[in-house]
Amino acid sequence: MSLKGQITEDMKSAMKAGEKDRLKVVRLILAAIKQIEVDTREQLDDAAVLAVLNKMVKQRRDSVDQFDKGGREDLSAIERAEIVILETYLPEQMSAAELTAMVDAVIQASGATGIRDMGKVMGQIKAKAAGRADMGAVSATVKERLNAL
Repeated sequence: MSLKGQITEDMKSAMKAGEKDRLKVVRLILAAIKQIEVDTREQLDDAAVLAVLNKMVKQRRDSVDQFDKGGREDLSAIERAEIVILETYLPEQMSAAELTAMVDAVIQASGATGIRDMGKVMGQIKAKAAGRADMGAVSATVKERLNAL
């Protein structure tokens, strides 16, 4: 079953179980997917759905930061709860050790010699780590490793 199909099934089960919070988030996911499908006039595959989910998680993390700075713990808690639900649809995230090992392997394979090769390295890692790692953390790790060369 596709990821979009799984999300649709989860919406139905959340309705039947009366899980209002989960239902709200699942409907938001489906609305975001539908919006992109209408805009592009194409059906999204699993990779595109993962990109939508990652974007939604990133938006909520940014909101949590802003709410925490503004002293709005009530709103911050809601956003954190939504992140937990969104992350159930994402693949397991890479550990820092796995990420570092992948970055080192790509640097070795690509023959990168310094920070000027960051674009080349990031392009290869993006394909391998799609949905499994925060690209901000990947970028920081790549930059650190390339500066150490």
